[in-house]
Amino acid sequence: MSDFSDYINAVINDYEKINPNVKIKWVDVPFSEGEKRTLASVLSDNPPDLINLNPDFSSTLANKGALYEIPKVKLSQFSDDVVNSTKTNDKFYSIPWYATSAVTIYNKELITKIPKTYEQIFEYAYDVKKTTGAYITLPNITENDTMLKILNKYGINSANALTTDKSIKVFELYRNLYNKNLIPKETVTITLQESLEKYMSGNIALINAGPNFLNMIRENAPITYQKTDVAEQIKGELGQNDFSLMNFVIPLKSKNKDNALDFALFLTNKKNQLELAKLTNVLVVNKNALKNEFYTSYRPDDLISKARVISAKQLNNVTPAFLTGKNQKEINNIINSSVQKILLNQGKVFDILKNASSEWNKINE
Repeated sequence: MSDFSDYINAVINDYEKINPNVKIKWVDVPFSEGEKRTLASVLSDNPPDLINLNPDFSSTLANKGALYEIPKVKLSQFSDDVVNSTKTNDKFYSIPWYATSAVTIYNKELITKIPKTYEQIFEYAYDVKKTTGAYITLPNITENDTMLKILNKYGINSANALTTDKSIKVFELYRNLYNKNLIPKETVTITLQESLEKYMSGNIALINAGPNFLNMIRENAPITYQKTDVAEQIKGELGQNDFSLMNFVIPLKSKNKDNALDFALFLTNKKNQLELAKLTNVLVVNKNALKNEFYTSYRPDDLISKARVISAKQLNNVTPAFLTGKNQKEINNIINSSVQKILLNQGKVFDILKNASSEWNKINE
């Protein structure tokens, strides 16, 4: 958050004026070092009182018994669906801070029928390739929890559900796209950032990404930006949207739990959330802030605000949300490895998913 130090320091100063007996020391940690340093500090006898983390690692710490349980009554200012998505073992250990919810960013010159479902991606892919020479998309399905979030949109959210007919159809959809050369070969390893670069160069017709990526397109590929429009994110069978969240946690060994919780709720109130959102183009998760016109209206000629309004509206339909669980990183790796094997035809889809299901169950024993 060092790019937003003026904002953070201003919020800290405001809080300290209201609470003169409290002094806050903010330490900004590089993202690459976050988990390592957090784990070491949380297990020490003098941990930070409040830490900004992603839900995956928050869940890991909660399962280790290292976090303070947050009374649900303290979370009433946030969207219920967002709050419920943070549960670990039916308890709450985090305070939501901000979210992102991907939209479909597409090139109007490369695609005219915009797919609303994953099945329609397959349906339209051949025509896009035939008429433009571009691929319809370059999905980063082997990065982080991308594939798990897609599966969740079909109600597939457990190890045992991996071998169902419904699950097999989802994996086969991507295998068919890959084998018919309707998505690039890089799909087996691509990241969202690399996919964005392909979009900016005009080699793919659409990507699913947060509205904040529009700024990058505008700055780095202004010609492509002029051809760009946005729509709701691609949906699965259940019709809900996925989103990503950042939150705050309080270590169980914190010596100032009440003050930490109070400050976290101050950071995430309507005023402070809106101010951060306008600086960064992230989504607020405070219920009252989401009603602000910043998230409800846009000018037809303002693509970034259009994307923001679409993205914010999607937070009203995220149930059932993707839930992170115990050993989430290991589960991500199992699924991503399975996707790669399936795309590369290294076995029957059922057999690969049966092995993945067994591995998933094993690490959760």
